[in-house]
Amino acid sequence: MAGQGYGARRPAVFCLLALLLALTGLVGCAETGPARTASREIQALLDAHAAALLARDEQGYRAALDPAYAPTALTVYRRLAAVPLDGWSYRVTGVERTAPDRVTARAELGHRLRGHDRRPVTSARVLDLTERNGRWYVTGERPAEGAPRQLWEQGDVTAVHGTRSLVLGTGRDRARLREIAAAADRAVPAVAGAWPEDWARRVVVLVPGSLDAMGQLLGAPGDSYRGIAAVTTGETRGGKDGPADRVIVNPDAYGVLGDFGRQLVLTHETVHVATRAHTTPSTPVWLSEGFADWVAYRDADRTPVQAAPELRRAVQGGEPPVRLPEDADFAFGGDAEALARAYEGGWLACEMVAERWGEERLTAFYRAVGAHPGREGAVENALHDVLDTTPEEFTESWRTYVAEQLG
Repeated sequence: MAGQGYGARRPAVFCLLALLLALTGLVGCAETGPARTASREIQALLDAHAAALLARDEQGYRAALDPAYAPTALTVYRRLAAVPLDGWSYRVTGVERTAPDRVTARAELGHRLRGHDRRPVTSARVLDLTERNGRWYVTGERPAEGAPRQLWEQGDVTAVHGTRSLVLGTGRDRARLREIAAAADRAVPAVAGAWPEDWARRVVVLVPGSLDAMGQLLGAPGDSYRGIAAVTTGETRGGKDGPADRVIVNPDAYGVLGDFGRQLVLTHETVHVATRAHTTPSTPVWLSEGFADWVAYRDADRTPVQAAPELRRAVQGGEPPVRLPEDADFAFGGDAEALARAYEGGWLACEMVAERWGEERLTAFYRAVGAHPGREGAVENALHDVLDTTPEEFTESWRTYVAEQLG
């Protein structure tokens, strides 16, 4: 079923997190004396620790660990054997001494997946260390407050390599992960046919074991994503050298969908992967989500009445939309029917553009909006330059189109 919020991303949230991490490194108090020395020593320790992990050198990896913490850390080390890594690093951003022989270090953990990431995916971490006989040992590691957990912290990882996808799952049987990989493999050429820009044409899918585990991967309460079959995370303006987006599946909501719904979900999410370099803070959510739905439905045998049931109910109930959906209308955790209407409204706006102006104009419109230096004026300018219309005319045309298709 369309419009259930399965495609929503939160680019502003992730951009804000990246900004905060950058500011942490730029404006934190300068370290001097013993703190600076400890920071250098800890950085060297973590460099060797990361190198040992990549080399699968268990003895070298264990050398950095306090004996009491080693069993926990080695569990993660062994789970990572299933993950195709070709990069793992720590960048220490701050050290706080909590006792004469103890410190808490803030660090940026970066990892790269072989064949997918050209640049590391980063996350904020906190490490506890203790000093004995002039040497530091790690006594604990955890996500920073508000930062996501990693999949391998949640359980044993199973990896399935598709022809165009990599699926990593915990708590799921391999057969289900193969089904997801097959759907992702089908999604890639479908998206490439509608979005012929230069993109990786590969997808990384994470499948956690539960809704709560999904929330942990996103650094948010799992209930925020109840009923949401999948989301995509990534860097806006990541460019060709950016790390690959991660499609994160909600196993509960995805599991109750039929074959068509599952394919629709993964095609929709793959659109977000493909359009990442052209999706910016200037892009309204109705356009990014509506375009993703438009591509997902493009070759499907579904009428607007079938694809937009909630919006049709509103139209037939005498409450047609008066404006295009606003970003706030796509918020998770609220009125599910209102969320569905927002998705359906965005999809019909893109469907209208493709029908009346053509598919090439639709993709040109998407690129033009994303290329604008800010949100203000982005849609207005693109409407004028690409579609030769105004916001008022476009909105009125969309309202008429919705009434014609769903009345």
